Amino acid sequence: MSREVLQPPGWARPRGYANGVAATGRQVFVAGQIGWDAEQRIVSDDFALQTRQALLNIIDVLACAGAGPGHIVRLTWYVTSRDEYNAALAEIGASYRELFGRNFPVMSVVVVAGLVEPRAKVEIEATAVI
Repeated sequence: MSREVLQPPGWARPRGYANGVAATGRQVFVAGQIGWDAEQRIVSDDFALQTRQALLNIIDVLACAGAGPGHIVRLTWYVTSRDEYNAALAEIGASYRELFGRNFPVMSVVVVAGLVEPRAKVEIEATAVI
């Protein structure tokens, strides 16, 4: 995989994500993952724990393609509560760094009214390039 982080001159460097990434290679698209386990049971009602599980699920799907967190070039997060997301940022950041390392892809976070799974508080889609 070839990967280049795109940072326009004069722009402040973003924290925890990239403004743009150019990549070449095999593309892998991971459907929105929520905080449930392999048996489709929500692991917790805690926002940070659901997020950690969603990130672990992304890792499991990527492994099927011979990829890992370092191959991710885009994440889209759908959260049901801006307040819960912001309150859990320290825990989310710790889990992210533990599981994904220092790979900071293009990222968007969107607040939504709800998700299809009633107990889900976060859903994360990923795009990777191998």
